[in-house]
Amino acid sequence: MRVMVFVKATEDSEAGLMPETEMFEAMGKFNEELVNAGVMLAGDGLKPSSNGKRVAFDGASRTVIDGPFAETRELVAGYWLWEVKDMAEAVEWVKRCPNPMPGPSEIEIRPLYEMSDFGDAVTPEVAEHEERLRRRIENR
Repeated sequence: MRVMVFVKATEDSEAGLMPETEMFEAMGKFNEELVNAGVMLAGDGLKPSSNGKRVAFDGASRTVIDGPFAETRELVAGYWLWEVKDMAEAVEWVKRCPNPMPGPSEIEIRPLYEMSDFGDAVTPEVAEHEERLRRRIENR
C-alpha cells in the first residue's frame, strides 16, 4: 500500500521561512533511511500557498482561486506529482479533471521547492547528497 505523508503547514512555512542547514542534514539522513528501507518513493517540500492556485468545482463550472489560503491546517484527500511547464499548464490540466468528489470540491496546485530556492542553507555537500538520493529513487 502506498501512502502520502503530509507535513502540516505552519505560519512560518506559509511565510516562506527557510530551514537551517542542520535541518537539511538531519532530514537528509532520515530520507536516506527511508530510501534504504525501500519506503520512500518521492518527497519534496511545497512552496507557500501564496504561490498556489485552487480550482473550485460546482457541476460543470470551474473557478480558479489564487493563493494564499486562509486555513493553515486544511485536510488533503489525494496527491499527484506532475511535471508541467508552468502554473497555467497545471491549471488547464486540473480544469479538465472530472470533479473528484460528489458535489462541490477543490484541487489545490502548489509549486515544489527547488534546492536553489534554499540559498546558502544548502551546502554543496547537502545538495550533492540530495541529488544522489533523488537519482537512486528515480532509478528504481
